[in-house]
Amino acid sequence: MEQVLPACPVETTLMLIGDKWKVLILRELVGGTKRFGQLKNAIGGVSQKVLTAQLRDMEQKGLLSRKVYAEVPPRVEYTLTETGYSLRPILDAMSAWGSAYKVKNAQAAGQMEG
Repeated sequence: MEQVLPACPVETTLMLIGDKWKVLILRELVGGTKRFGQLKNAIGGVSQKVLTAQLRDMEQKGLLSRKVYAEVPPRVEYTLTETGYSLRPILDAMSAWGSAYKVKNAQAAGQMEG
């Protein structure tokens, strides 16, 4: 069954990555393939259950691929798909905006103290 996407492109994007955990997962995977434990440690504050659910959802939506190795214990690696990597400019823009906001906020706080 094909998923019905919102008419608004911004809403479509938010539907795919509008969760803070998904954006942080993307941030980590833009740098390359990661194992589950590496993602969990890098993201911090996310439970195993939530991370698993987010990864499954992102895999289902075609943003990342999951590869399971037949080892004991099983090794699972996550890699962004071409669609996932295509979100990099959005992540870069979010990073640049966040950095600028932090500078502006720090300057405003400094002016209030003075």
